[in-house]
Amino acid sequence: MRPTKAWLAAALFAGATPLSSAVTSAHAVDSGHQRLIVLTDIEADPDDTESLVRLMLYSNQIDIEGLVATTSVHMKSGLHPDSIRRVVEAYGRVRGNLLLHEPGFPTSDALLALICDGQPIYGMAAVGAGKDTPGSDRIVAMLKTADTRPLWVTVWGGANTLAQALYHIRESETPAEASRLIARLRVYTISDQDDSGAWIRKTFPNLFYIVSPGGYGAATWTAINTAIDGIDNRTIGNEWLRTNIQQGHGPLGAVYPDVAYGMEGDTPSWLSLIPNGLSDPEHPDWGGWGGRYELYTPSLANMDPGGFTGGVPIEAETRPIWTNAIDTYSPSVAADYGRAHVPAQHSFKDFRTTLWRWRDDFQNDFAARMAWTTLPYAKANHPPVPRLESPDHLTVHSGDIFILNAWGSSDPDGDGLSYLWFQYAEAGSLRTLVPAITAENIYRVPYKAPVVTKPETAHFILKVTDKGDPPLSRYRRVIVTILP
Repeated sequence: MRPTKAWLAAALFAGATPLSSAVTSAHAVDSGHQRLIVLTDIEADPDDTESLVRLMLYSNQIDIEGLVATTSVHMKSGLHPDSIRRVVEAYGRVRGNLLLHEPGFPTSDALLALICDGQPIYGMAAVGAGKDTPGSDRIVAMLKTADTRPLWVTVWGGANTLAQALYHIRESETPAEASRLIARLRVYTISDQDDSGAWIRKTFPNLFYIVSPGGYGAATWTAINTAIDGIDNRTIGNEWLRTNIQQGHGPLGAVYPDVAYGMEGDTPSWLSLIPNGLSDPEHPDWGGWGGRYELYTPSLANMDPGGFTGGVPIEAETRPIWTNAIDTYSPSVAADYGRAHVPAQHSFKDFRTTLWRWRDDFQNDFAARMAWTTLPYAKANHPPVPRLESPDHLTVHSGDIFILNAWGSSDPDGDGLSYLWFQYAEAGSLRTLVPAITAENIYRVPYKAPVVTKPETAHFILKVTDKGDPPLSRYRRVIVTILP
């Protein structure tokens, strides 16, 4: 149902958090986690609600500082903060059980206080003098706090609330102060779902911005719900969602809607903010659960210019942005005999691979955390704790033997552990693979540094997986500098 103007006015007032409040997020102190404001066109597609349900399960690991209802090309005039509240209220009913498993989950009242509105208008028509909203004010206020951590704004629909915040900063601050505030922003938009994204990137050329511009068919985020030929896709299937998320998992699972077009297309915008040991959000080119991105100016021809955008024009990019990267990946598969895991006989190479290569891991993690909403600690699974016996930065010379060692890794449930070491070639400057001297699936693995003619870096990933149900994985990254 479309909200009335009177209802919208009431929602704007009720959803606005006083900007002078001493508590500016759902977390009262700096936790060391990533800060996040979400802009969502919730109700344009059920996938926003799906992504929000998952986000609630990580609200103790990401500091949520705003939940803003917006428009998009798929919903040009409606705002639905009530739908955000419904999910947060369902979360509130299971928060007590979540706290049995991990500390730090904020109260539902604290999260409800962060819900506010953008303009109920499409795109750039909502940007300009006198068009500030509680949502754009929220972004500006959070940028101006004493917290020195970067502020992530993830955009699940249209970006015009962010555009208005940037417009306000440009018009009201000195150039030096505007530059300082904008330098604190980190933006990830799910494609361009209104005409403000291109304006933002042109007008603020130094803004940290992750996006796959153009048609959705050229977008990394689509890997979260795309069935890939040649692999097992069960963890994104409707039966898996019914069994592991929706049915028999309490009030939060019950508000996770059926898939309409694609499962959780917005979730990749914040997956790499989860502190799982794999990603460094300041280095999108290192890769993580949310995909891998490189900084360059994409060509219009590679942006699927004839693809679906909902009607948003596709414009040539005018400056480098963080955008699609390409990984080559050979999945590791379980073996019946001998080495527990062996490389598959085929490999994959494209931009979607940078994200779906981790898909079973983050889906299993989702399922486990949803189980926390109803199960006692002893009956649920919890992630392992990888430990490096060796430093996470090494410097060696050509021909040196170096050893990567995960001795001391543990599991809070006492589960057995599986280990896998692998080189993430695309994350380093050394693109040739360095073979392990022994099997890669043991905790202590030696390597021989290759001959190089100039300093090179190689990224090695430790993946530790427990034998619980579902199996959960955590990671550590070791960066090896190889000198001639």
